Amino acid sequence: MGQLGDAPLKELWSNIADMFSINFATAGLLCAAMSLTVMAATPRAPIDVPREVRGNLILEGVPEPDAATAANLARYLAVRGASFRDFLPDGQLLISTRFGETEQLHRLAMPLGAREQLTFFDEPVGSALARGGSQPTIAFLKDQGGNENAQVQLFSLADRSVRLLTDGKSLHGGIVWSRDGRRLAFHGNGRDGISYDIFVAETDSDTAPRLVVAGQQRHWSTLDWSPDDRRLLLRNYVSIHESYLFVADIATGTLSPVDAAKPGVKVGIGTARFSADGRTVLLTSDRDSEYLQLRQVDLGSGEVRVLSTTPWDIEDFELSRNGRYLAYVANVDGLSRLQVIDLGLASERLAAPLPAGIISDLRFDPTGERLGLTINSARAPRDVYTLEIESNTVTRWTQSETGNVAPDAFVDAARIRYPTWDRTAGGPRQIPAFVYRPATPGKHPVVISIHGGPESQYRPTFDPLTQYLVNELGYAVVAPNVRGSSGYGKSYLKLDNGMLREDAVRDIGSLLVWIGAQPDLDPARVVVTGGSYGGYMVLASLVQYGDRLQGGVNVVGISNFVTFLQNTSPYRRDLRREEYGDERDVRMRGFLTRISPLTNAERINKPLLIVQGLNDPRVPASESEQMVRRIRANGGQVAYLAAADEGHGFRKKSNRDFYQRSVIAFLQSLNP
Repeated sequence: MGQLGDAPLKELWSNIADMFSINFATAGLLCAAMSLTVMAATPRAPIDVPREVRGNLILEGVPEPDAATAANLARYLAVRGASFRDFLPDGQLLISTRFGETEQLHRLAMPLGAREQLTFFDEPVGSALARGGSQPTIAFLKDQGGNENAQVQLFSLADRSVRLLTDGKSLHGGIVWSRDGRRLAFHGNGRDGISYDIFVAETDSDTAPRLVVAGQQRHWSTLDWSPDDRRLLLRNYVSIHESYLFVADIATGTLSPVDAAKPGVKVGIGTARFSADGRTVLLTSDRDSEYLQLRQVDLGSGEVRVLSTTPWDIEDFELSRNGRYLAYVANVDGLSRLQVIDLGLASERLAAPLPAGIISDLRFDPTGERLGLTINSARAPRDVYTLEIESNTVTRWTQSETGNVAPDAFVDAARIRYPTWDRTAGGPRQIPAFVYRPATPGKHPVVISIHGGPESQYRPTFDPLTQYLVNELGYAVVAPNVRGSSGYGKSYLKLDNGMLREDAVRDIGSLLVWIGAQPDLDPARVVVTGGSYGGYMVLASLVQYGDRLQGGVNVVGISNFVTFLQNTSPYRRDLRREEYGDERDVRMRGFLTRISPLTNAERINKPLLIVQGLNDPRVPASESEQMVRRIRANGGQVAYLAAADEGHGFRKKSNRDFYQRSVIAFLQSLNP
């Protein structure tokens, strides 16, 4: 290892030791982790790996565990969860869960009662919303093979018939029923394959959905109907840092801005709802704040009232139809906190104690007295709950199975922060992370799990593979939220944009130093894993810190930013340029090419497992395939697993189980 900048190594190590209050030797390790100058690898002979096809799976050198390991792992992989979707017209619950290969819609008549399956498709069912009236109907979304071209379909609760509402080929989403239940609003990109247009369908007739707003090559979505069903609340999403809110007149398509930003000022908007009288709009926005806060905007006067001031993002909220109760969820350092505001009394109340975890899928029933939600945690899979507002009582509706594993065996995640390579006003910048540690004494091998996005956040939700690694194989799992992650303020979110991309990779170098300083962790046995953008981080970490890693698992990861931006689905291209940079700019193209793992593939000299869905519209399979070819041409060791019926990740149980067995076998091959 040479020099970092112009400082001699000895002087640099001394400076780092002072900065971090660590010893001289550890400072040397940090210097090595920070350095982006690595000696070129000795050329190796190309490797040819035979291909095997098993149904929809394609295998090239993919390891498989022994029978005993596979059987033990199967106990964990049998776990399933349940998510709240909506209240049905009769007060029963609509949920999604998996009995067989994919998640489908089910009906629950009573708490902890039998789940009645309603849909029976080979592909998983996504979002779903119910309406009442004389023809109770469920609108839901479903794509094909993970291609994300979701179609809007209508399920009749009376006769179990299913009717396709959209064109059967283009992308759709954002379904919202009108208040009277006669119309359904949604977005679709069938007009040009790029723009998200807003449509309204008369669901009780055979007429085609009507175009209300042409999206003009931006991501438009429907958030709510006005109480009189004459207007739609729309969000125009440019990036996580920039969104615009409008009210659209249904009859004319005329758009009126809501809480318009000042010229030159970009504001991030989460979600929004009309008030019960339609005179105001409630929204989450980071205007004049580091975090998404609840705001109420008067549509007549433009007056703004801030309803929350917590130093954390308000990630979701729901307003009861009668306008009395406002329930919202704050993302407090990675965990959820639910609170309820009685708007009639202008008072805030803390909701009854809920299991610690991540709260999602908020929805009030038609009476406004009962709130449905989903809770997911590190130690328990997704389950469905309701909160009775007046009595402030919580009812659990599902108890998801944990396979043949005792629920109390699962390990919780501990929040930590570790110092990284740069400084803030208060000292070294601290990177938040979650750590799962085995109960047995160390030193433990380590899996670093890097989330995708990058505008996302690792949050401790239930993962059977993580639990197996910790409980059965004795691994510690560390999940960092490197710079550029959401949940820690918009300034932190922007720290990896454009030319700052490699700064996030340096945060992994600092994590390796932190691991080396832990008495119960083994810095000689560290593997890095991640999906999507996290897959890029895996590859980049193997390029920069391969001498300190045993290997990596890259799932649907970016290998070359230029080819990724050129080949990702057209409707996503401008969105991703906002984050990564515009490859059409000569200077940016040169930078993106230079930092791309494909350009530096000869520096990857540790074993690698690459996993890809062949229908992926986000990170196309070409990103994985070109990386496999390049590494093998350099004589490197890479196994490749692809699925012909999957997209951006594996959603079918048999495919997902095979992938997770392959990961375990790969890790065991590194530490036999």
